[in-house]
Parts: sequence; C-alpha cells; structure tokens
Amino acid sequence: MAIAKAERLMNLALCLLGARRPLSKRELRESIEAYLEAGSDDSFNRMFERDKDDLRELGLVIETVESLDGEIGYLARRDSNRLPAITLDAEEAAALGLAAKVWQQARLAGAASGALQKLRAAGLPEDVDPYEAHGALEPRIPVHEAAFEPLMLACRDRRPVVFDYRKASAARPETRHVEPWALECWRGHWYLAGFDRDRGAERVFRLSRITGKVRSRGTGFTAPVPDVVTVRETVASWAGEIADRSARIRLRSGAGYPLRAKASAIRELGDGWDELDIPYGHGLDAWLVEFGPDVVVVEPAELRADVVDRLRAVAKG
Repeated sequence: MAIAKAERLMNLALCLLGARRPLSKRELRESIEAYLEAGSDDSFNRMFERDKDDLRELGLVIETVESLDGEIGYLARRDSNRLPAITLDAEEAAALGLAAKVWQQARLAGAASGALQKLRAAGLPEDVDPYEAHGALEPRIPVHEAAFEPLMLACRDRRPVVFDYRKASAARPETRHVEPWALECWRGHWYLAGFDRDRGAERVFRLSRITGKVRSRGTGFTAPVPDVVTVRETVASWAGEIADRSARIRLRSGAGYPLRAKASAIRELGDGWDELDIPYGHGLDAWLVEFGPDVVVVEPAELRADVVDRLRAVAKG
C-alpha cells in the first residue's frame, strides 16, 4: 500500500472514530487534506467510496446514518470498534515472550519489545519465564541481509518488487521482477518464495544472493498466491536433498569429497578417476559446476546437458 493512501485511510479512520455525531461527505472532505486535493467531486466520491470499503475490509465498523433532512452521514462508534479484552494463559504468554526474544538481533527488535510491553500492560503475566516453559535453548534468527526488511514489507503488503539476483553459477547478476509470497529461514539462510514474472513460474531466491537495493513496484499481483507456500521443501528439492533420481559421474581421484559423501556407490576406474552413483533431485547441475574440471557427468543425458550449459554461461561471463 502506498504511503499516501495509508495516511489517507488513517486520517479517515481517526475522523470517523473521533466524531461525536455522523459526519457528511462534505465535512469529511473539508477535514482531510488529501480529499481537498482530489479535484472534481466525481474524483473525490470515487476515492472516498474506495477508502470506506478498504476500512471496512480491514475490520472497521462504519455506520451509515440518514439525518432528518435526508443527508447521509458516517460514524465509527468506539464501542463497536473496541477489541475484546486480551486473556492469555501461562503457556500462551510464554510463547509470545519467546517469539519476542527470537527477533532481538533483527531490526524488528524494537517493535517486538514494544508489543510485549503493551501486552504486559494489558495483563500479560510477567512472572512467566519462556525459557523455563519451553526449554533452556534461547532462539535467535540472525538477519544480516539488507533485503530482508523491504521484502518482508512487500510480502505483507502484497507489493511486487524488482532486484538484481546472482545465481550460484552466474558471473553477473540478473534483474528479477518478483511477486513476493513468503520469507523463511532454512539452515541459517533466508529465502524468498514468489512468482517470477520474467519466467512465469514460482521461484525461490536466497537473500544473500540479492545485490543492490530491493525496489518496489506499484502494480498489483498477476498470479494467485498459494494457500500454502512450501519454502523449505522447495529449497530442499532445489538443493538436491529430495532425491528421486540417480546420476552417474566421473570424479577425479582425491577431489570432490562432498560428492563422495553423498554417493551411494564408488568405483575406481584407474588413470586418476573414480565413478560415482549419486542420488539427487533438482539442483545437482549447479552443484556439479562448482567442481569444474574435476567432474564429468556420464548420465543422465539431460543432467550432462544442464551442466554443459552452465559451464558455457560462466565461460562467456
């Protein structure tokens, strides 16, 4: 949501909540600067109706009241828009305290701490130790990538983004236009799942490979957001940890120890080469490229072709 619209919605909500009587469109237009700058009456009416619908969608109860002279007014009564009292048992309180501690190393630390203080002021038990309730381990989510915060906000606001991304096998970054869905931490690294507009398909991006700034784009999403976004499963498959096939490669003797650890069978060929059978999933081609001339793919043919294509791309770069 653009900042100007968010500010306009906030001003409209404050006017409706602070009024002691129903306010007409004319009074609301005179009270909110953005409406004064709307131009024609038709432009204002369209803007006001959209804003009113947006506030109702966000949960604000807005009443439409007709006065004795037939003029329509609008009012948001405080008693109709007041949240119920917050009641938390000991386990729920401990879980919230633990969640706040998770973010203490990130830029969300201030927001998490402030939210916890407000909950305590509303009755959250202060004598609950989250570590005692959930074990002695103190959780941490390190966030070192500058792209994390703008991508988190973009996921929340359903706002497309543009960023430069360098794949593991590429010499230079490429510009990617993405509709972000979800962020998730997996094995110490943050990943973004979303719809890649350039490729017309779902993609997962590792935040540490994003170079430069993340730029927002005002246009809306073009692809539906899945009900469940399986970031970890996608990354595991991309990393080859979900093995549904087997590859046969030749590996130079004394090289490629990570490949040897993954192999289901190893045979000595002589002349300084060994042959390995490796169970794999998607993404093995990118991994094999990292070993350069020490690896030769024997089969399957499609894996060999993918590795050759990647090596050619690196050589051109």
